[in-house]
Amino acid sequence: MSLENKVAIITGATGGIGFAVAKRLGKDGYTVVLNGIEDEAGAKRIEELTAEGITAEYVGFDVTDDDAVTSNITAIGEKYGKIDLLVNNAGGLGGRSRFEEMTTEFYRFVMALNLDSAFFASRAAIPFLKKGKNASIINYTSNAGWNAGGPGAGIYGTSKAGVHALTRALAKDLAEYGIRVNAVSPGTIDTPFHAKTKETKPEVFATFKNSILLGRLGEAEEVASVVSFLASKDASFITAETIQIGGGQALGI
Repeated sequence: MSLENKVAIITGATGGIGFAVAKRLGKDGYTVVLNGIEDEAGAKRIEELTAEGITAEYVGFDVTDDDAVTSNITAIGEKYGKIDLLVNNAGGLGGRSRFEEMTTEFYRFVMALNLDSAFFASRAAIPFLKKGKNASIINYTSNAGWNAGGPGAGIYGTSKAGVHALTRALAKDLAEYGIRVNAVSPGTIDTPFHAKTKETKPEVFATFKNSILLGRLGEAEEVASVVSFLASKDASFITAETIQIGGGQALGI
């Protein structure tokens, strides 16, 4: 493969925001490497992208598994000779638990899913990002990283606050190589992430919309467009930043 072709890895990309990002980056001209843990869904997504003329492949591994992340991202980097963009999209709430009842296993799972995963993937990708062009890392934080999350989501908020700090720390660490590191902070986006709340607690879900200044939920494609911008040359002087994509939800109306 010519080094002129751009290569992007998107973790947790078999659905929701991750897949929307993969599709947008594919249309931007990237060869997109989708990661996930559901191999059947991954294969289906590759078929969808290929049908749209996008060059894509799926690589299945658990982002909380240090060895699996390192070996797979290293293999991807060696295959293409470089990595131009790493999107640490994988993450999630993991469930809800108040601290008094929280098990150590739950604590470690949520921290691993959101914070460890971004660290593992970034560390493995850095040697190949150094070979990329306009290379960057894009992480995902959350309003919960500032307001500590809702009831039972405190450790999720804690993990996302860690991602915010990690983003800025990586930006400092990698600036000398011209590698930019930024983050996006999606608000309430209408994806399967919120499906359970929407189905089981519609009254709670309704409050999400009411707390958004623009009066509606976001779409996955609206997050993808910001990721696309941050990865582009138009954002070549932006690093260590976090962009809120929440329709004003962060203002807490």
